[in-house]
Amino acid sequence: MTAHPRIVVVGTGAVGGYYGALLARAGREVCFLARSDHAELARSGLRVDSVNGDFVLATLSAHHAAETVAPCEIAIVALKTTSNAALPSILPRVLAPGGSVILLQNGLGEEEKVAELPGVGSVMAGLAFVCVSKVGPGHIRHFDYGAVRLAEYTRRGAAGITPALAAVGAELEAAGVPVTLEPDWLAARWRKLVWNLPYNGLSVVLRADTGALMASPPARALIAAMMREVAAASAAEHRAIPDAFIEQMLTMTDAMRPYLPSMRLDFDAGRELELAAMYAVPVRRARAAGAPMPRVEALLAELEFLVAARDEVRRSSNQVDC
Repeated sequence: MTAHPRIVVVGTGAVGGYYGALLARAGREVCFLARSDHAELARSGLRVDSVNGDFVLATLSAHHAAETVAPCEIAIVALKTTSNAALPSILPRVLAPGGSVILLQNGLGEEEKVAELPGVGSVMAGLAFVCVSKVGPGHIRHFDYGAVRLAEYTRRGAAGITPALAAVGAELEAAGVPVTLEPDWLAARWRKLVWNLPYNGLSVVLRADTGALMASPPARALIAAMMREVAAASAAEHRAIPDAFIEQMLTMTDAMRPYLPSMRLDFDAGRELELAAMYAVPVRRARAAGAPMPRVEALLAELEFLVAARDEVRRSSNQVDC
């Protein structure tokens, strides 16, 4: 990797916009590949309202198509996993041969697919612990936290702290992002699911933000039970998660500002939910490992029902009587 690698952010939503803006503000050469926001980014730049201080990138390198991006040494993929089918046509065009790909996404099962793409070198699991949302075209609001955990993917298990991993971590740290380098990508993914699975799904099913969920004793008990199911599934894949980690996640959520997770925002906006990577794949792996997650499975069934009902209402409202 060069001393100052070119970076492309694939997907300039809340997460990609926030971390890409931090990197650009720190002087890194960053290209933003965006779909819906391209015109606004090119015209007015990117605005970030943050608890750590507001700032605006008045000018930036905004691209609507992968073909206009010069090859970059690092690609940060911040798309929702529901859009990952586009990656085989994007990454070989924007990535320099042997470049690093960071999947700054939720769920399980995506690193394996990206590692098979031509020209891809290192593939890293990126786990963002951040409360951030997109409030309008080219406008990001950062509420809390912001740390990132990175782990390099390998089929053989734990890759350890590789030179490529350390180099990518250093780029983020130079931009003011707290970074933890993890030796085992699968262990890191399961730990992130301890928080993601209960809060994302329950925010949709119970129509509640994190504050309301934590204030309800029955909801809090259900969250803790789901977390234990995820920990048991992780242990069945030989990645033990201690009880203290679950308590840490609960305590952290108690302390955070009330927040609507991304799945609730996607549901309310009529967008596709990340049910495959965030629920179906972990549920399937848990069953295969002999540690089924019945509460998580029930939550997945409820989410599938609600999505189908929502989409049916939308289809019916779009019908025109003849």
